[in-house]
Amino acid sequence: MSTPIISPPTDGEAVSAAAAASTGLLAAGAAVGAGQLVAALVAPASSPFLAVADMVIRLSPEWLTEFGKSLGPVLDKLLLQAGVGVAIAVLAAAAGLAACRHLARGVALIGVLGVVGLLAVGFAPAFRPVDLVAPVVAVATGTGVLVGLTRLARHRPTAEPGEAAMSRRRVLIGASTLVGAASLGAGLGGVALGGGGIEDSRRAVTAQLRRAALVQRAPSTPATAAFPELGTPSFITPNADFYRIDTALQVPAQPAAEWTMRIHGMVDAPVDLDFADLLARPLVERTITMTCVSNPIGGDLVSTATFLGVELRDLLLEVGIRPGADQIFTTSRDGWSTGTPTEVVMEPDRGALLAIGMNGEALPPEHGFPVRMIVPGLYGFVSATKWITDMELTTFDDRQGYWLRRGWAQRAPVKTQTRIDAPRGFAVVPAGTVTVAGIAWAQHTGIDRVEVRVDGGAWRDATLATEVDRDTWRMWHTEFTLAPGSHTVQSRATDRTGAVQTDVRTDPIPDGAGGWPTIIFTAA
Repeated sequence: MSTPIISPPTDGEAVSAAAAASTGLLAAGAAVGAGQLVAALVAPASSPFLAVADMVIRLSPEWLTEFGKSLGPVLDKLLLQAGVGVAIAVLAAAAGLAACRHLARGVALIGVLGVVGLLAVGFAPAFRPVDLVAPVVAVATGTGVLVGLTRLARHRPTAEPGEAAMSRRRVLIGASTLVGAASLGAGLGGVALGGGGIEDSRRAVTAQLRRAALVQRAPSTPATAAFPELGTPSFITPNADFYRIDTALQVPAQPAAEWTMRIHGMVDAPVDLDFADLLARPLVERTITMTCVSNPIGGDLVSTATFLGVELRDLLLEVGIRPGADQIFTTSRDGWSTGTPTEVVMEPDRGALLAIGMNGEALPPEHGFPVRMIVPGLYGFVSATKWITDMELTTFDDRQGYWLRRGWAQRAPVKTQTRIDAPRGFAVVPAGTVTVAGIAWAQHTGIDRVEVRVDGGAWRDATLATEVDRDTWRMWHTEFTLAPGSHTVQSRATDRTGAVQTDVRTDPIPDGAGGWPTIIFTAA
């Protein structure tokens, strides 16, 4: 089957559709690569490609956002970026085809891509004027490559027809290969440069933290705090396994030495802090269970770690909070924002932190290095700002954070919950004595009781693990004697106030899921 031919209206030879489309694809590749490289050199957050993907996140309907979260913190971002890449490729191929008929039309389509990139960068939450450099360079590069390759493809040779066609083909292939290699190199170089030497900075911070004299250490974790041999997780979640939920397509990369944060707004004495200021303050260590509001009943978006940092309440007492400031509005380096109820953070025993360490080392980049905020007992979307750079004391009437603008709750204390870890759903276990085990949590209140029942029968008290702290989860287990067949197990918790976990099923939106976890399995 012959390749379609596009005949230009001006002087020059006909160009195959495949060659025409490839010129557009190469032009777009060059634009993306140049944008990545320049962004890494000038302002890492200004990558046009990532800005467009981020804009898709901000404009997505709620159901699509929740679907993305359900895919996990890596796959959701990969699929999003792949989708943006496909859209760019389709428009770029169309630009190449159009350019071989009428150059101005092809350039106009590349210009559309450039305008989208400029708008995405310009309307990003953390926009600065310098951020426009990368998208401008990207569109200029894409336009130049499209014009150059199109003219080369349409050039009328002066040599003999056969020899000229071969010569032009070689030149076009060579030019295309060079452009493609340069684009790939620029893009990979931008990714590499975007790291900004973060691991060197993390190693230095880890060494400093290990030498630091702490004014308060986390309680030791007894061996009886978990039942991993029965199917529960380990009490402390390794950093690599700690759940991650955020909107960052590219993890912000900032060395600790460059970190600053301003506390301002409705305060008596605004202050600018750097990382050395935090290290010079009294450091405390706390073991805290964190839970994502998007965690479904029985979900895995809950983890426990020992964090090290400074008391946020002490900092705020020093700056002096003015009457009426009911919100602590915090902003991340990538522009994400949230509001935390001031009265919660200021409770004397709440234990809110500006954390700089996690499980014996500096915060991992994906968990907020160099500094993040943590408030025990609140869902992360209203309290756990990663890569924090700004803190403003204000009111909920004046400012709304990222998720509040999307209809989520303004105040979101963690709900009392349980999870069944063994048996797993639809597992087949030996009939007879069957161990049921899991976890429960009610951060900043504490778990007093967990009950379990099988096949709708009477509730049975489970054996609770040793409590480490009321801000951490609590493991549990019990046993049932079961005949062969299908069985259904449910659990519920009672917190220290006497409140029993509700059986009413509710969605995570707007303030956390509700209901009893239910597992179906088979005894054989």
